[in-house]
Amino acid sequence: QVQLVESGGGSVQAGGSLRLSCAASGYTLSRYCMGWFRPSPGNEREVVATIDNGGQAFYADSVKGRFTISRDNAKNILYLQMNTLKPEDTAMYYCAASNVCGSDVVVTRYVRYWGQGTQVTVSS
Repeated sequence: QVQLVESGGGSVQAGGSLRLSCAASGYTLSRYCMGWFRPSPGNEREVVATIDNGGQAFYADSVKGRFTISRDNAKNILYLQMNTLKPEDTAMYYCAASNVCGSDVVVTRYVRYWGQGTQVTVSS
């Protein structure tokens, strides 16, 4: 059974940092593009960042220069380092395994597995 379990969420003040982790079990992380998603204003989940098997990363414009996605295929763990957090980053963050990498909204349609989410709250 495939499982994605996120951790690392919490409450921080604007300008602070958090690191999210996603532990995968039941399959090999390297088989998929991995990513982090959060709800859009319209409530559809949208890409925050994705990373392919070769380590190429893709970011939403809103997080470029502030967030860094990385993966440890040997440990089957995905990370998201979030720096210079803003109140508008407040959301539930979901880890996902996808057949497609990128930052476009279409990537969400190719997600195979979702985690349960971890809440990030940024206060001003």
